[in-house]
Amino acid sequence: MKLFHRETQSKQIRKNKNESETKLRAYAFSDAEALYSEQQTSPQGLTAEAVEERQDEYGRNVITSDNGNGVLRRLRESVINPFNIVLLVIAVISLFTDVISTSKPDWLTVGIILTLVLLSSVVAFVQSQRSNASAESLSKMISNKADVWREGVLTEILMDEVVPGDIVKLSAGDMIPADVRFLTTKDTFVAQAALTGESNPVEKFSEITNSRDDALTDLQSIGFMGSNIVSGSATAIALATGNDTYFGAMAKSLSGDRAKNSFERGVDSVSKLLIRLMLVMVPVVLLVNGLTKHDWPGALLFAISIAVGLTPEMLPVIMTSTLAKGAVSMSKHDVIVKTLGAIQTFGEMDILCTDKTGTLTEDKIVLEKYMNLSGEDDSRILRHAYCNSHFQTGLKNLIDLAIINRAVANGLEATLKDYTSVDEIPFDFARRRMSVVLEDKNGKRQLITKGAVEEIIAISSFVEMNGQILPLDEENRRIAMQTYEKHNSDGLRMIAVAQKNEVPEVGAFSVSDERDMVLIGFVGFLDPPKESAKTAIAALREHGVRTIVLTGDSEGVAVKVCGKVGVNTELLLTGRDVEAMSDEELLNAASACDLFAKLSPAQKERVVRALQMAGHTVGYMGDGINDAPPLHQADVGISVDSAVDIAKETADIILLRKDLMVLEQGVLEGRRTFGNIVKYIKMAASGNFGNMISVMAASIFLPFLPMLPVQILTQNLLCDFSQMGIPFDSVDKEYLKKPRKWETGSIKSFMAFMGPLSSIFDILCFAVMWWAMKANAPELAPLFQCGWFVFGTVSQVLVIHMIRTAKIPFVQSKPSLSLLIPTLIVAAVTLAVGFSALSAGLDMSALTLGFIPWLLLLLAGYFVSAQVIKRLYIKRYGEWL
Repeated sequence: MKLFHRETQSKQIRKNKNESETKLRAYAFSDAEALYSEQQTSPQGLTAEAVEERQDEYGRNVITSDNGNGVLRRLRESVINPFNIVLLVIAVISLFTDVISTSKPDWLTVGIILTLVLLSSVVAFVQSQRSNASAESLSKMISNKADVWREGVLTEILMDEVVPGDIVKLSAGDMIPADVRFLTTKDTFVAQAALTGESNPVEKFSEITNSRDDALTDLQSIGFMGSNIVSGSATAIALATGNDTYFGAMAKSLSGDRAKNSFERGVDSVSKLLIRLMLVMVPVVLLVNGLTKHDWPGALLFAISIAVGLTPEMLPVIMTSTLAKGAVSMSKHDVIVKTLGAIQTFGEMDILCTDKTGTLTEDKIVLEKYMNLSGEDDSRILRHAYCNSHFQTGLKNLIDLAIINRAVANGLEATLKDYTSVDEIPFDFARRRMSVVLEDKNGKRQLITKGAVEEIIAISSFVEMNGQILPLDEENRRIAMQTYEKHNSDGLRMIAVAQKNEVPEVGAFSVSDERDMVLIGFVGFLDPPKESAKTAIAALREHGVRTIVLTGDSEGVAVKVCGKVGVNTELLLTGRDVEAMSDEELLNAASACDLFAKLSPAQKERVVRALQMAGHTVGYMGDGINDAPPLHQADVGISVDSAVDIAKETADIILLRKDLMVLEQGVLEGRRTFGNIVKYIKMAASGNFGNMISVMAASIFLPFLPMLPVQILTQNLLCDFSQMGIPFDSVDKEYLKKPRKWETGSIKSFMAFMGPLSSIFDILCFAVMWWAMKANAPELAPLFQCGWFVFGTVSQVLVIHMIRTAKIPFVQSKPSLSLLIPTLIVAAVTLAVGFSALSAGLDMSALTLGFIPWLLLLLAGYFVSAQVIKRLYIKRYGEWL
């Protein structure tokens, strides 16, 4: 059936792709007028009525898939998991042994097992629903937007509101919101690795340059949903949205579960270990009891009940509840989690790589100086920079805005009336500069370029000094660099400005025109360090997270800012240094260097990869186009709500405030989440291991079963209820001090210490019941079983409080009420059943008050011993959880 469904689905995918491809090919070779006519739109965009009609017809611009996170899928995952499957198999076996093949049908065992499955499934489903609702409400707090022309007005709308026929304006950093046909392009480079796997950006054109035989993704006039603008600018017409896009047609084949992180793989390995132990244990218990007691049906029921008792069916519930609670708690600290699995990785993070601008600084760039090459104030330099920033049509960054604000304050707005824009060469991170071509009222053309100092000097052949144009010889280069270095070392971010008048009067302009420039001066910017940055970096360091700055800025500014906020600046590596290093050399260098300057996006990604190779869990925080590669490479990508679209799309976690203090709170919440899950896993693993030893000892030495199947199942149900509060428990401050990684070896060593301890006290309980309470004959088995039922349940419930903290429980570390109340309720119910006529309902004999001193003695001994073992364990392994 599944194979048939897969083949049907595959055929549908191929059909969808073929239909989508046919339409896009037709549009790729249509001219603008034909496109406007086909889409019933115009260069001014759609009318409000047309938009409303198309939203009704096409729906929201989102991609959905049958493999999505729907209600039915969450219900299926809640019911069908390894633990429930084991329980259901046991229920079927019990149905045959207790009901079908007996003259006196007994539905109790089957009923309790199905109750366990139902309880686990319902709680898991409810928590999954809550988690999904939380994730959806949180995701609404972050959104990508698109600029479209509607009724002649450029309007910013949510990306999911784009409809076919919209005229879209695109610039560097934008996600392409639909399948589009480019109408105008200017040095437009697009990253479409999500569709083709091609890592290098491809250039797009509005002209028809392809042949009809070219592959669809090679069509240079078509842009695809799921890709993004790396550099340049464009306008385009939306052809298809949502599932009608080429990307949407492949949604079913592209969608699927994301790769599991180290924590999830670890939980899976422990789950498989417990199931394997259970599968080994059940046949052994069956054989031992069958051979010693000669009651094979009873032995089979007992073995089945042991299998149920050893199945940690609450693990999926605990996992879902804890992660959902963590996501909601993090949102209260302005940290939005896009994928729940990232929460644990956030807590595991031991290195945070971050850009400098806006994270360590105020993100309020102010133009401090505009100077000629000798360092003297010169308003002409500001005027040229102003023209460059004003007339460029791409993404206006903080530097552009600072230049425009200062020029307006200085009354230079009138200058703009003298010029019209002819063309531009947009910014990209390889050239690190951008140019505009302007024409004045006399028809004279001028190319004005601004950008990183080294890059501008590299394309300059002349300098302007004292009103004269001079060759850029060694002496003039020295004068210019001396001015640059002096102000750069004072903490100013320096940008060079160049121009030339020998500009062609016809034809399009390109990067090849940026040569033989005249270097005229510098503009210097100040972005003061945040007051909170130093405190935040110290707090992260105190919690075991090392902060490394990866910036594209120059060395002088980077050292100045980083020194003020507490980042170690003794060793500094530049992009040039990184480029010259082998992977092994970079790995060694990155272990000691906390500041990298003048890095390209690819170099940032390479540093992150080197740190990962050294065994670190690396987070990367950035908000620019240049941050997309390292964000994708990092174990956990962190961006901010004000980031460019591609940065938000790539990140796992979004901060609503661009502040490292917010980040620190998120890290701590990630560790709390991890800690509460580990509590349950260590408790379940050690408890199950101890129960195995106890059951084997009882099976060998007792002439009757230590507990009946119905008693084991009831005990299991009570213990499950007592554990429901673990996701909401508090975590010791000491535990939050350092990053937490999943270690399967730690689970095994914990089992080896705590498992046998619980077995020792189980055996002591057997001894008390046998000799002190005189329950030493088969006819007194119900009394014996009641004693172990009471001690086993109360000890398992209360030992939660021993395991949950490395400290002395209740004295040095108090549990949350959500954990304390269920454990007390279960303990009270157990005692009420064990010491009253209610025990008969579970085929037990009520205990006498004479057992109370023995019970208190056993519990006190168990808890004191557990505390001693805890100290020994911590002394040997250095930690508890």
